Parts: sequence; C-alpha cells; structure tokens
Amino acid sequence: MSGESHGRSPPAVDEAAAPPAARAADDPEGTDPEIEIDVDGGEPPARCPYCGRPFRRQRYETLHRGLDHPARLADRERAAFERLAHEEYGDVRRFRLYALGLVILVYFGMLFVYAFVT
Repeated sequence: MSGESHGRSPPAVDEAAAPPAARAADDPEGTDPEIEIDVDGGEPPARCPYCGRPFRRQRYETLHRGLDHPARLADRERAAFERLAHEEYGDVRRFRLYALGLVILVYFGMLFVYAFVT
C-alpha cells in the first residue's frame, strides 16, 4: 500500500541528492546534459548540439544526429551520417553472419554429441 492510501504524501526527493541511477530512471532517453561520461584519454566527450546528449566518440554523436534529428541536418552532416550508417551496416551484417555460423556450429555439435551418447 502506498503512503497516499493512508492520507500521507510520499516524502519529497531532492533530485540533486539522488544517485545517478535514480536520475537516469526519470530521464529514459538519456538527454540530461549534466551526465558525465568518463572518456579514455582525457578528451572531452562529444555532445549533440540539438539535445545536449553526451557521447564517447564523435562517430556515435554523428549517428545519433542522423537518427534522432534528421530534419535539422545540413547536407554535409547528412553525407557524414550516410557514410557512417553504411559502414555500420557492413559491421552489423558481418556480426549476423558470425552469429548464424556460431548457432549452426553449436546445433551440429550438440547433434553429434547426442548421436554418440545415445
């Protein structure tokens, strides 16, 4: 039962004192500009100029802008996004092929083990 069912209101929560996980639950899109990201090498993280979301790499920020803010992109930004999206497609396709090969290998491996055990 909640505190409201007994005529009491729930305690007030100080958002600044709340742990980062609690603040992240309030902001499911991760657009809180105060979120700090630990970047290797000490270089500052890339931030989206439209929503302020931080990213570990410039590549991720470019992909984010193309997916979440396509109407705001200039021609040069759109070309950079399309180039990166094409590269990502190749990487994802390669991963899918490796995963399919692994599933087939495990399937036939289990089939041979079953054939020898029974």
